[in-house]
Amino acid sequence: MPRKITAELATLDHRKDCERIVYLLQSYEFPWDYERSLEFALFRTYAVPSISRLLYKTGEFTNRPRKRYDDTELILYEISENGFDSERGRAALRRMNQMHGRFPIDNRDFLYVLSTFVFEPIRWMERFGWRPFTENEKLGVFEFYAELGRRMNIKDIPTDISAFEEFNRQYEQENFQYDQANFHVGSATRNLLLGFYLPKFLWPVGKPFINAMMDEQLRMAFAFTKPPALFTFLMTGLLKIRGRLLRYFPERQRPRLGTQVKRPTYPEGYNIEELGTFKSMKSS
Repeated sequence: MPRKITAELATLDHRKDCERIVYLLQSYEFPWDYERSLEFALFRTYAVPSISRLLYKTGEFTNRPRKRYDDTELILYEISENGFDSERGRAALRRMNQMHGRFPIDNRDFLYVLSTFVFEPIRWMERFGWRPFTENEKLGVFEFYAELGRRMNIKDIPTDISAFEEFNRQYEQENFQYDQANFHVGSATRNLLLGFYLPKFLWPVGKPFINAMMDEQLRMAFAFTKPPALFTFLMTGLLKIRGRLLRYFPERQRPRLGTQVKRPTYPEGYNIEELGTFKSMKSS
């Protein structure tokens, strides 16, 4: 039976309909995979000392990792689920710009983080999704985040997806290097991800599986232990099998909305204006 969402995606224009493309990919076609890919996109940004040092200095990722994770997800979901020009989308973007505006963040660091939101989902689906993104979908994701970047006042965003990917790879080559802040922020984030699936006493067992999802360059920047080849084989193999099996599942009939997921950080719900950090950055 033809998939209606996949068919609709094929009719959309990557420039005019980029918001709709991202919404359908994220909420219908690949909800679990898309969320995992963005988790690892953020992981990659913590391998950059200039980024991890700032995060470590705020104390947010080491003291309250779940809140920091939820705040980041909710702000991005508010924009992608409601649209840039919706009331909630504008409020989420305003809140994000307020937070970032308090810190001296280099434009290239901003640009790199933005690039991971484009390319990590694309790469994840190529490896583990039930299908890869089409070229039109890739361009739609690129156009969406390029527009997000412009609304965040990020400068020098490439107008071509190939140039943006080249920037992404070159930036990693130049900036991925070990720093103690990388290790602390990366470890706190790894523990957070393990906590989604395992009780705390099993975290030591789960760490090699998380490490197995990282390439050598990324692991070295965190000083994480290289797992035995068997762990990498099992982890990637299971995810690939899962992707193949999903091809035979019926398509989702209702969207999986990240803004509607119950979160322990906000058991009674949340206000966009209260998301994120407010206190002054701690002194080093």
